[in-house]
Amino acid sequence: MAEKRRDRDVEGRARSARPRDGLGRPLPYGAPGVERAPEGVVRAPDETLREAQRLLDAGMPFHAHEVFEDAWKSGPAEEEALWRGMAQLAVGLTHAARGNAKGGARLLLRGAERISGYRAPYGIDVPGLIAWAQELAERVEGAPVDPAAEAPRLTG
Repeated sequence: MAEKRRDRDVEGRARSARPRDGLGRPLPYGAPGVERAPEGVVRAPDETLREAQRLLDAGMPFHAHEVFEDAWKSGPAEEEALWRGMAQLAVGLTHAARGNAKGGARLLLRGAERISGYRAPYGIDVPGLIAWAQELAERVEGAPVDPAAEAPRLTG
């Protein structure tokens, strides 16, 4: 029986080289996919917000989550909860768009809770995002949502 090996990056970490669709779902090798956001990009907060908003507006919340993940991993420790919460909001929308209502609602609410301790850093509309996440979490019922139509405005 042939051993299946996971794709690895140059440092030996497991990375899937499979193409992905716009919601981050893996596709068969060789299938056309959506270009993935590069990992480990250090951006200024306003650049992070602009790129994430562009991806959300394009119906690609999974990719926006990766942008926020870069921010939480490269930013100051006191902002980790902010960027991690923003990533959870994007992943919550991803799950809702995939039809996973329970997981989507859970992540939306977790992300809202995580950012709730912040006022309006970098112009982020924290109260608006919390209201958006709570409303969407209550409304999703298993039928996939349109991620572009449901994309929140990140800044006020």
